[in-house]
Amino acid sequence: MIDSFFILISAVVVLALTFDFINGFHDTANTIATSISTKAMPPRVAIALASTMNFLGALAFTGVAKTIGGKIADPLELEYGMVIVAVALVSAIIWNLVTWYFGIPSSSSHALIGSLSGAVLAAAGLQAVNFEGLLTIFEALILSPVVAFTVGFMIMSLIKTTFKNKHPAKMNRSFRLLQIFTAAWQAFSHGTNDAQKSMGIITFALVAGGFQASLDVPLWVKISCAFAMALGTSMGGWRIIKTIGTRIIKLDPASGFAADFSSATIIIVATLLKLPVSTTHVISSSIMGVGSARRFSSVRWSTAQKMAVAWMITMPITALGAGIMMLVVSTML
Repeated sequence: MIDSFFILISAVVVLALTFDFINGFHDTANTIATSISTKAMPPRVAIALASTMNFLGALAFTGVAKTIGGKIADPLELEYGMVIVAVALVSAIIWNLVTWYFGIPSSSSHALIGSLSGAVLAAAGLQAVNFEGLLTIFEALILSPVVAFTVGFMIMSLIKTTFKNKHPAKMNRSFRLLQIFTAAWQAFSHGTNDAQKSMGIITFALVAGGFQASLDVPLWVKISCAFAMALGTSMGGWRIIKTIGTRIIKLDPASGFAADFSSATIIIVATLLKLPVSTTHVISSSIMGVGSARRFSSVRWSTAQKMAVAWMITMPITALGAGIMMLVVSTML
């Protein structure tokens, strides 16, 4: 029995690190698309910077990991906790790969939370789901893009007013330099929030399997998740970079700076509040807000609409997929 438990937890860890790698690969676009599209940095330099800062950000906090590990369901009360986690990770990974293939910047956070909720529901019923905790997470996921759009709009409006008489070429040079710093800030913030989701899911499985009693994240989990995300980031996600960097609005250095600064700050605040947010939603929404401040018609709302549809369907589809898989697996247990 002990051997089978170790095999199962090993499989969960491999799946979680795979999800983390794909998350870094999938979400590289979020952190560097603006700086690449405005030519603030060459792609290879931008990716190297993003990988390094993602790694450092992932090691910095654990609050979001504890939220993921304990607020959706109590791992101590689940009979097949490790199996539930494995099924949830498979569902989330499949969705991430599908959306990456089609170049759709969907949310890895929505995919993971939806999958875990669906798997828990199918395995243990409604009583096993912590709806109060899930509602708190859901509120953060819904509110953060709205705040990002608003802050992006305000910062870009301030820049337009402050620099309206400045020579465009000189202004572009200044903001390209600033974008190097905001890209680093963006990548760091991404690591502080997104990598913790895999840390939380591994810790959930460790508690469910009886390998530890608390939701404290072990050091080896922090380092392995940070490394997996940084490695994924280093591989790049060029399909999504194209969507984020060119298909929402045509970015210039000032708007790229405004989008990076506003979204990174919101993500860091969410991390400090121990709330998981969708970095994809926050960054894309801030770009839309920046574009609206420049000129409402400059935003390619058809692209935004497609992205919004992907966002809305991610949680129900992944929850349904994980639920079906869990019901199938349950017949074998």
